[in-house]
Amino acid sequence: MSKTILITGADSGFGKGTAIGLAKKGHRVIAGVQVEPLKTILLEEAKKEGVTLEVIVLDVTKESDRQWAFKTYDIDVLMSNAGIMETGPVAEIPMENVRRNFEVNVFAPIQLAQGFLPQMVKRGSGKIIFTSSMGGLITVPFASIYTATKHALEGIAEGLKDELTGTGVEICTVNPGVFGTGFNDRGAETLMKWWNPANSLSKMEIIKAFADPKGLENQLDPQLMIDAMIKVAEEDNSQFRNVIPEAIIPWIKATQAQAWIAKKDDFLTVNPTSL
Repeated sequence: MSKTILITGADSGFGKGTAIGLAKKGHRVIAGVQVEPLKTILLEEAKKEGVTLEVIVLDVTKESDRQWAFKTYDIDVLMSNAGIMETGPVAEIPMENVRRNFEVNVFAPIQLAQGFLPQMVKRGSGKIIFTSSMGGLITVPFASIYTATKHALEGIAEGLKDELTGTGVEICTVNPGVFGTGFNDRGAETLMKWWNPANSLSKMEIIKAFADPKGLENQLDPQLMIDAMIKVAEEDNSQFRNVIPEAIIPWIKATQAQAWIAKKDDFLTVNPTSL
């Protein structure tokens, strides 16, 4: 059955691929983009793909954009996908970068959920999907602020799920690993304007171990994640947490377990090759 699905952050990466994929499958897709020029680009992309998208300007941090969307659309599914990544060591990253990351990745998803949930609860059906990350379940050094936002998003999703049990509204997350959309690469570059590794509080061997750009080599094909997001958007009674690829789940669980036993000079991050 066709659904009305609103996707934020639909101008690139997972959001764009999922929007186009869902439109191809006959769903009414409302694709939110941050600024007007991106609307033009996405409409042209949809035309090339032979699909119809309803593209709207929805800056998730802008109250007027959010309120207009709440008043304009009755939706079956909200895919809260828009996000940014600010990187750098916690002890040194500028607080304006921290606040920006939390505004987009945490506060905006809460505000969007609060705006659309009343119609879903009243109707007795609906679904909110939060694009989290493997970084919502573990911490990635030098991307700790970003992963902290995703940890917060996990807590929000878990709380909403239990709080709304019995209302007919479904809450779930999708948790991508390292995929080659360009998001990780651009996020890794955000520290270049302010951080000097030579003057860092972190030891150089730690920087080399965790902040090496080579760590972003061999990223996965985004289509794997896009296909999973399409599946979760379409189906009813989804699994709450959807980690893709599933092969990274043992590593995530091992890293979580390490936090219970690590001491002063032990890394919390488990080397996946050790498993």
